[in-house]
Amino acid sequence: MSKSREEKNILWFDELRIEDVPLVGGKNASLGEMYHHLTSKGVKIPNGFAVTASAYRHLLRDAGIEDAIKDALAGLDTHDIRNLQKRGRKVREIIRYAKLPADLEQEIRKAYQELSEKSGQVDVDVAVRSSATAEDLPDASFAGQQETYLNIRGEESLLDACRSCFASLFTDRAISYRQDKGFGHFDVYLSIAVQLMIRSDSASSGVIFSIDTESGFERAVFITGAYGLGETVVQGSVNPDEWYVFKPTLKLGKRPIVGKRLGSKEIMMVYTSDSRRPVKIVDTPDSMRKTFCATDDEVLKLAEWTVIIEDHYGKHMDIEWAKNGDGDYEGDGELYIVQARPETVHSQKAANIIETYVLKERSKELVHGQAVGAKIGQGEVNVIKTSARIHEFKKGQVLVTDMTDPDWEPIMKIASAIITNRGGRTCHAAIVSRELGIPAIIGTENATKILKDGMKVTASCAEGQDGIVFDGILPFEIDTVELDNIPETRTKIMMNVGIPEKAFDQALIPNDGVGLAREEFIINSYIGIHPLALLNYKELKEKAESDPEIREIVAKIDAKTNAYPDKEEFFIEQLAMGIGRIAAAFYPNDVVVRMSDFKTNEYINLVGGILYEPTESNPMIGWRGASRYYDETYAPAYIMECKAIKRVRDEMGLTNVITMIPFCRTVEEGKKVIETMAKAGLKQGENGLEVYVMAEVPSNVIQADGFAEVFDGFSIGSNDLTQLALGLDRDSELVAHIYDERNESVKRLVKSVIDVAKAHNRKIGICGQAPSDFPEFATFLVECGIDSMSLNPDTVVKTKLDIAKKEQELGIKP
Repeated sequence: MSKSREEKNILWFDELRIEDVPLVGGKNASLGEMYHHLTSKGVKIPNGFAVTASAYRHLLRDAGIEDAIKDALAGLDTHDIRNLQKRGRKVREIIRYAKLPADLEQEIRKAYQELSEKSGQVDVDVAVRSSATAEDLPDASFAGQQETYLNIRGEESLLDACRSCFASLFTDRAISYRQDKGFGHFDVYLSIAVQLMIRSDSASSGVIFSIDTESGFERAVFITGAYGLGETVVQGSVNPDEWYVFKPTLKLGKRPIVGKRLGSKEIMMVYTSDSRRPVKIVDTPDSMRKTFCATDDEVLKLAEWTVIIEDHYGKHMDIEWAKNGDGDYEGDGELYIVQARPETVHSQKAANIIETYVLKERSKELVHGQAVGAKIGQGEVNVIKTSARIHEFKKGQVLVTDMTDPDWEPIMKIASAIITNRGGRTCHAAIVSRELGIPAIIGTENATKILKDGMKVTASCAEGQDGIVFDGILPFEIDTVELDNIPETRTKIMMNVGIPEKAFDQALIPNDGVGLAREEFIINSYIGIHPLALLNYKELKEKAESDPEIREIVAKIDAKTNAYPDKEEFFIEQLAMGIGRIAAAFYPNDVVVRMSDFKTNEYINLVGGILYEPTESNPMIGWRGASRYYDETYAPAYIMECKAIKRVRDEMGLTNVITMIPFCRTVEEGKKVIETMAKAGLKQGENGLEVYVMAEVPSNVIQADGFAEVFDGFSIGSNDLTQLALGLDRDSELVAHIYDERNESVKRLVKSVIDVAKAHNRKIGICGQAPSDFPEFATFLVECGIDSMSLNPDTVVKTKLDIAKKEQELGIKP
């Protein structure tokens, strides 16, 4: 008599669908769903089979161990770490040493033989993964609660791994997690995925989220990867490479990699020939550490697959990928998706509320790492280096460790913050800390050396992607904005944005785009090298042999650019990705990018800057802005900026980028700059490109009609316009008391340029500090009929409310 599907011990992936979670758990159901529906769309899924939840129940009944497990769990206290450890260990031993029912053992052997035959091998190597029936629920990920066994080869090794998988339903972390989530220990069953191994030990692997893990920005794919088998990335034992890909223009066939970060990738997991120890950790060769573990083409392919998977499921996804390096079966060198589950953190957040943590004071910075979440936590440091000491951890302390092992979930949930030496933002520890709502700073490399037991610290993840541990308990506040209460305005309320890492978060604030994206912030943080030093790298390299000063400069360039043999490409790509990330965050709204506006005293501080920058007595009104761009000594560097903008618009498809020229003193200068841009292939009007000018020099206002013939729009720079209208140096404290954008002379200049721009049908906005600092100046601008105001992010909501009120008084409709 044949068994029903519900009674079968083995089900193949092509027999499974997503609704089969009760039969085979979340992992297996998802693999079956993708194998059936998505392979035809080009997504590669390794074949395999599921040992079902029915088989697990069969083991409990046939081996007669259910009562023994219940006895072992009697008196369980998950808040008593030693109690939890003792009972968990006893239950695992009961299951681990139980004899598998004869029919189940035979069916596993037969399925493995069939999988080997299908792959064209004898005793094919497989991954054996746990798949619990309560896995991947909307409000609970259960990620990493059970075990995975890699490079399992041969029937006996497979049976042994299956027994270990069944036992891992009762890891300490799984017991604690179920208890917290209100699941009975016998209401959750374990299925096992037996899946063809992807030989990523000689290639690379990693984790993908179809959403930004920190901000919840929904239109970016976040990919991480490292060399070797993927467990190092999942567990957080390695600091991986990272990429961001923008989904909307990816779907249009563009190449929108808007973020790329080289991880240190110190270690990698590889195969061994020892069946008792099938994988091992080795040091990553230095040459591999300095290169990205995936090519741009591979990253884009993974992003395309991610979009296909997300669209199929209709929800944000958490995905694992691997590259088949050795080609043990058909598909040599190909990429594969080995797991996919729903994302469980941002999907549960209220969409109409923005909560912002703001640090009110700063102190000595002790440790830096990658921020997980955007909260602030503080308390007494407790450095825990081994699991033997986790019982010493107390509620409210700051957990500091090398890497947060998933077994430590019972103490993670009572920590005020978590700080680790190792790990990437998609590792299990990061996922769990997000789910728990606890700020974590990971990949610091030295936290356990710098931070000592008993120290009082503040861990801030509110500084963007850079998580900072400050000395002492610092005051902070939480700002909450209900988006449903924000009115529409006719005046566009835009934002000043300079730091790409903050763009996804800032884009969640109600806005009409970016009125000022400063290139110099991107150049400082992403590049840090004078562009002419990069262009002249080969020449500097030759001179370095005999000149110690240049030798030091070349060494710094090498350290910063070791993944880029072409130094010009380093500048163009880094600048393009920084601009691209901001443009993607606010797409399709306008993003006005101001070309570089360093002064000579600022350029000189870049690596190599001392070789190319003159000394000026007053750089504020010296060689800056437009006057550099067409100068024969600097024009080659400016052309690199133009190439970066062209890449953002043409290759990434982010045509919402508008360029803006700062400190353009004369109409003739403006024409020369437009000509220089065209030499780089960045032509005004082509592909819809608009070029604005900063109205920040009195000549821009006096001759605004002439500038309107050259440029497509104006943006008032109230800082410099005030400085030059009042004839003072805004960097001098001696005359600081005179500096005031609300001075009548400044206001007349502002009104005049708005009037001329309107008369010539040119767009005009303001991106200076004044509307952010002075509400009365903002309402003055409304009265003048300005098109847009670009404000500091922290003043956008308040100013938008003020503008809405003023427009209502003036009878202006949104």
